[in-house]
Amino acid sequence: MTPSGPIRPASNIRWIICALLFFATTINYIDRQIIGILKPTLQDELGWSEIDYGNIVFWFQAAYGIGLLACGPVIDRIGSKLGYAGAIAIWSVAAMVHALARTPGGFAAARFALGLGEAANFPAAIKSVAEWFPKKERALAAGILNAGANVGAIATPIIVPILAIQLGWEAAFIITGLLGFVWLAIWLAFYRKPAEHPRVSPSELAYINSDVAPAEDEPRIPWTALFRRRGTWAFMAGKFLTDPVWYLFLFWLPDFFAKRHGLDLKTFGPPLIAVYLLADVGSIGGGWLSSALIKRGMSVNAGRKLALLVCAVCVLPIFFASSVSGLWTAVAIIGLAAAAHQGWSSNLYTMVSDTFPRSSVASVMGIGGAAGAVGGMLMSTYVGQVLESVGSYAPVFVWAGSAYLIALAIIHLLVPRLEVKPA
Repeated sequence: MTPSGPIRPASNIRWIICALLFFATTINYIDRQIIGILKPTLQDELGWSEIDYGNIVFWFQAAYGIGLLACGPVIDRIGSKLGYAGAIAIWSVAAMVHALARTPGGFAAARFALGLGEAANFPAAIKSVAEWFPKKERALAAGILNAGANVGAIATPIIVPILAIQLGWEAAFIITGLLGFVWLAIWLAFYRKPAEHPRVSPSELAYINSDVAPAEDEPRIPWTALFRRRGTWAFMAGKFLTDPVWYLFLFWLPDFFAKRHGLDLKTFGPPLIAVYLLADVGSIGGGWLSSALIKRGMSVNAGRKLALLVCAVCVLPIFFASSVSGLWTAVAIIGLAAAAHQGWSSNLYTMVSDTFPRSSVASVMGIGGAAGAVGGMLMSTYVGQVLESVGSYAPVFVWAGSAYLIALAIIHLLVPRLEVKPA
């Protein structure tokens, strides 16, 4: 283009894509967390035991693991647009079907269907980030979309009690389930790959592709061959050990506040909102930290792992969450741990795009997410048994605080240097 020609300003369509991923994750977590908010109400009305609830959570996580193993190769093959669209349609219908359930078995079946659909969210989202962002911005983009989980977790204790009290718990499931179809219409109308999007300027496209290594242009790695790579096992270990901590917050935190501090459906809101606001700060802050370190000249390997270490250390105070007497002291401790987990996740997700070609990102995300779901299944069984037998969350928080440093040690042993390996 000559100076006399029309001047086309640089576009920022990649951040609109990031916003769509953020809102999809928000809806994902509203549909996921609603069961935890309604747990005391449903236990009183339907007579669930702690073990019944643990089993309901277990079947969600079992389906989530199955869905992650299946959806990764499918998304890598058909692309983020169609993969995401199918997933949100499935999980939105499943969310609404909860309104028909009356038994633990019925809720377990609805949660199983929800888990199958929700499994595709992060594989599709991180694949989209790998397609739309250069490496130096990927952790920040992942942090922003991951913050949608916290916004969903904040919105749920605000929206769901109002709906449940005014219209009944059945309406809460139906109305929140409908949100997914609103997002679906926008996604189908707007999403394209960068090179195919009519609103992406040449300068933005060049920026997106500015650090694409030759290895990232290679054909997709066969799914079974991924298990021969240390990077796959490192990601699996990180997810297996730390995802259950986030599931603990989502599915059991309202119950902890009810048992330890006497809160109920009308008073859960402020403490849960505070925890997830802190988690939002951690999600974006953790992604910003490694991105800032890399932009200032630190290697990708050192920047990512230093950010992971900072997050792992910040979880340690959760050891004391069940022993403090003040509600807001407990909120501060748990909120710090939630923030650290989300910062950890932002960098762990980005580690996949650091070590695998774009064509295999969703598959690796699916495998790692399945490992996290298995960890969550074990956690839900463990927590249900602990509460039924001891009645205290103390052993659970000791386990949660230890998980991150152990995971980081395993990751570093398996992948001493983060880099894309040729197929």
